[in-house]
Amino acid sequence: MTAPKFRFPVCEPFLAGNELKYATDAIKTGWISSSGKYVTLFEKKFAEYCGAHHASTACNGTAALHLALKAADIGEGDEVILPNFTMSATAFSACYVGASPVFVDADPNTWNINPDLIIDKITERTKALLITSIFGNPCDMKKIQTIAAKNNLVLIEDAAESIGAEYDGKKTGNLADITAFSFYANKNITTGEGGMVVTNNKEMHKKVNYFKNMCFPPEGKRIYIHNDIGFNYRLSNVLCAIGLAQLEKADYYRDCRIKNAAIYKKCLRSVPGIIFQKDTKKALNVHWMNSIIIDENLFGHNRDDLMDFLEDKMIETRLLFTGMHKQPALKKYLGNKEESDHYPVSDYLTENGLYLPSGSALTKSGIESICECIKSFYESSSGKNIF
Repeated sequence: MTAPKFRFPVCEPFLAGNELKYATDAIKTGWISSSGKYVTLFEKKFAEYCGAHHASTACNGTAALHLALKAADIGEGDEVILPNFTMSATAFSACYVGASPVFVDADPNTWNINPDLIIDKITERTKALLITSIFGNPCDMKKIQTIAAKNNLVLIEDAAESIGAEYDGKKTGNLADITAFSFYANKNITTGEGGMVVTNNKEMHKKVNYFKNMCFPPEGKRIYIHNDIGFNYRLSNVLCAIGLAQLEKADYYRDCRIKNAAIYKKCLRSVPGIIFQKDTKKALNVHWMNSIIIDENLFGHNRDDLMDFLEDKMIETRLLFTGMHKQPALKKYLGNKEESDHYPVSDYLTENGLYLPSGSALTKSGIESICECIKSFYESSSGKNIF
């Protein structure tokens, strides 16, 4: 058996509950496809967890975003305003429905979409505002909700990274008109692959269920007549069984990530040139990823040098997102209007940021070991002892 490449992987799933029990039950009963009690239970309990009325499973978070936009009637000719600093799936989902993505630069402190820059991007074609809670940090929802309401925009949240996060006492899933979640293996709760669409709007919920199931007639006997182009975006009963078990411990996993982030900040606060994401006011950041910015002038090394050093120490890291304005795949959806725009905060985050190991199962001693390596690398150039 070969040794693992990393002693500290950047993120790995934490399966510490009834996952095996429920998945085994689903297999033993023969309900392994997209019907079964675990699908129903997972949807019901996830909606309750978010404080929302309706939830519908999807095969992954990107599919959930696509379904959310379809349910909101976003389509050809519409513009969707979204953060420039985000994962590509956020922008791709707008392209799936034929809409044009319009980008807004990040806030320099929270790294979320800067609400003060949104107004200038609204045109007569703008129909939706699609926001992302970057790395588990909720956006400034009061400002964003006000902008959406005043301009008659559908508010959609990409909450793939923010399961369990809160703003002013409300959880993500209950902050927008419709919200998409991801349960990929590195998320705070996981089904391996999977997603969920959550809303308080009954008609949107019906549309999600309609489009995700090939647009079969939603009621009555199944007939093979389709009035719309549908998608096969269902999630299996086996994966929902895993999801239900994860959801039972969702707050525990959330608290693990919050505590781990606090340990990182405490251990690295004395190191010059390391900058952490700042929490949004009134928000509970669930720290999906512990991300930092390296100020080379203060730290003495650049971001890439640190990543190479940590890899030699068997500590895995990852780059942050590259801004949407630099994505070749999106150019044909933008026309010429974005070519002259600048996104200095996004560029700064892209060029200087990285993820540190962030899994819920990380221990205090493990994080301290990672931080000791970072400190020793800083000392190798500065000659200063900060231990």
